[in-house]
Amino acid sequence: MGKRKSLIKIKPKKYKTGEIVKVSFMVMHPMDTGMRKNKKTGKIVPAHYINEVKFMFNGKVFTTMKTWESLSTNPVFTVNFKVPGKGKITVSYTDNTGESQEKSKKIKPKG
Repeated sequence: MGKRKSLIKIKPKKYKTGEIVKVSFMVMHPMDTGMRKNKKTGKIVPAHYINEVKFMFNGKVFTTMKTWESLSTNPVFTVNFKVPGKGKITVSYTDNTGESQEKSKKIKPKG
C-alpha cells in the first residue's frame, strides 16, 4: 500500500523550553478488526490495524503505545511532552501486516 497520510500537531503552538505541550499524531488508517464483512462480496475484511506507536525526541524513544484493533478508523494518538530544547519529534507506527511509517516535526521553543 502507498504511503498513508499522517500529521503531527503540537499544542500550544508557542512554547518555551521546560514547558509541557501536547503532541498529537494523526494517521489515515482503516483499523479493520477482521470482523466486518464487505457489503458487496459478503467476505470478511481481513484485520488491518496499528499495533505499536513510538514517540521519539532526537531519536530517543520517550513513549511507546501498544494498541489493538478496537481503535477507531484514522486514530489520533496524543501524549504530553516536556520540551527539553530544540530538536525533532518523530512518531512511528507499525501495523499487524508489517506496514510501518514515521513522521517528524521540528521542536523550536521560544525563549
